[in-house]
Amino acid sequence: MPAKRLLEAFASDFRAMNGRELLDSIRRSEGRVLCAEVLTLAPPLVDGVSNAELAAAMGADLILLNGYNVLQPQVPGFPSEAELDVGWVRLSTGTGTTPAQVKAWIGRPVGLNLEPIPDPEKAAQAIGRLATPENARRALEQGADFLVITGNPETGVTGEGIAGAVAQIRKAIGSVPMILAGKMHRAGADEPVISERDVEAMIEAGADGILIPLPGTVPGVTEEEAARLTARIHRAGCLVVGTIGTSQEGATPSVIEQLALAGKRAGVDIFHIGDAGFMGIAFPENIYALSLAIRGRRHTWRRMAASLHR
Repeated sequence: MPAKRLLEAFASDFRAMNGRELLDSIRRSEGRVLCAEVLTLAPPLVDGVSNAELAAAMGADLILLNGYNVLQPQVPGFPSEAELDVGWVRLSTGTGTTPAQVKAWIGRPVGLNLEPIPDPEKAAQAIGRLATPENARRALEQGADFLVITGNPETGVTGEGIAGAVAQIRKAIGSVPMILAGKMHRAGADEPVISERDVEAMIEAGADGILIPLPGTVPGVTEEEAARLTARIHRAGCLVVGTIGTSQEGATPSVIEQLALAGKRAGVDIFHIGDAGFMGIAFPENIYALSLAIRGRRHTWRRMAASLHR
């Protein structure tokens, strides 16, 4: 029996899904899935609630943790013994919080970024965030529902490096976990954000989905180019993740709507919105605007309102 469409899935459905079932659930939703990225290196936008909870409340289906360190789990805003006293309020650092705990609280699939950083000095500063088989295993053990192999700004991550990391990780963790791969911007590397060669290499390496910047987010990625690459990715049976990772997550809702419809025309399966609207999360109203644009009020409000007991 096929997995329930993600559009209609609830917390109990997500708890029962493995990576293959989640993949099928997304595919069957026909371009109406929203992934919100939150930065675990930043304090919550609103005191008393984590950015992951806030993004979920605005309609996000998937939560992607950026900057999460598998060697030192932490998601600010979740209860922990460590607190930051800023005088008028105490902020919980979320020390020890894992993806499994985040998922238990919000009832949505939770993934995290891993990065194949080539610069030894920068890599040494991000050991728990590197795209290695060991870190991938730790992430899954800590409850991650999916992995995204990508690069943050100025890390120097390349398409070739991503494909190589995907191949190593896939061999180590097997065929079931869901792996997404690609870049949202150049990440400091002197190369195009996405190329047909990169797409082919990432598919061959075992990625289940490929990231493509939404037309209008990075120079040179037109609707025609995005549609062409999307068609190639779909022929391979993989998903397409259309990304907003260029701080436009802090633009006006009308910009978000334009980007969303451009992605629809190109054939995107998952719409991603980044963590740099404010520092650590998109403007919450832009998460909501993106959800409305890709699937309307009915599906948006269902996602926002559904109880964790369903």
